[in-house]
Amino acid sequence: MTTSFGPDDPDDRPDPTLMRNQAALTTASGRSWLILGGILAAVSVGTLAFFVDAEPTGLALYGIATVVVLYAGMVGARLAVPRGPKRLRLLAVLMILIAIVGLGCVLVLAMTGSAALTAVST
Repeated sequence: MTTSFGPDDPDDRPDPTLMRNQAALTTASGRSWLILGGILAAVSVGTLAFFVDAEPTGLALYGIATVVVLYAGMVGARLAVPRGPKRLRLLAVLMILIAIVGLGCVLVLAMTGSAALTAVST
């Protein structure tokens, strides 16, 4: 039985099934993050636009502005941060923040709207 060490040794290669070893977080250019982030930002802004006049006043505008700034941060990171895992992880974090802000604002607006309807109907 021979023992091999080095890059050909299966025990030394990174496990491709682990999240941290996925191509989207290690070797991609970041274009897919920008495309999907742009779609998510557009959906978030479009949804929040329906709530602009809803209570609490200004929350939808805050959400829209924050999502736009986060997406601009994604574009800036793609242009300014050198290619590699650091840039890809930053793009992933910014995209997650877009989702959190968009969903959080919509949930708060929906809950306050339904609470107002419940208070009116009782």
